[in-house]
Amino acid sequence: MPSGVTGKLLHVDLTTRQTRVEELAQTVLRKHLGGGALSAYLLLRDLPPGVDPLGPENKLVFATSIINGLSLSGTNRYTAAAKSPLTGGYGEAEAGGWWGPELRSSGYDAVMVHGQADSPVYVWIKDGQVEIRDASRYWGQLSGECRTGSRRSWGTSGCECSRPASPASGACASPPS
Repeated sequence: MPSGVTGKLLHVDLTTRQTRVEELAQTVLRKHLGGGALSAYLLLRDLPPGVDPLGPENKLVFATSIINGLSLSGTNRYTAAAKSPLTGGYGEAEAGGWWGPELRSSGYDAVMVHGQADSPVYVWIKDGQVEIRDASRYWGQLSGECRTGSRRSWGTSGCECSRPASPASGACASPPS
């Protein structure tokens, strides 16, 4: 296994509320050094042709890079990628901060989210333990409110929140008025 990686992909199925861990082959990790490259590989491997970007068959990948967590400026980047509802092609975003290193220290190089939950949920990951928990108390809140509430509940600052999506499930979401 290349240094700096765990070799583990966490699959989270929101429909069945089950998780599983996939051991990634060393050849995959050497060819795709994390982040965008690993995300693109996983989506090309796992997405069926013609999948609806807004449907439950689409997958969302969060992937750290091989240098994630080093004590160097700019190394704490991670990628979020899926089939884009805006273009119908590959969609990727990059972010930085503590989330990527926290995911890596929990034992995973990437998380692939599948399916669609029938109620609001969040994924709790700590030290290799994974749970899909009820998030109805955070439903409709803005990301700052969600983050504040989750910090109170968990006693930690480690969370990633998204803002409310468009009620009509459009290609672009607007903040509530």
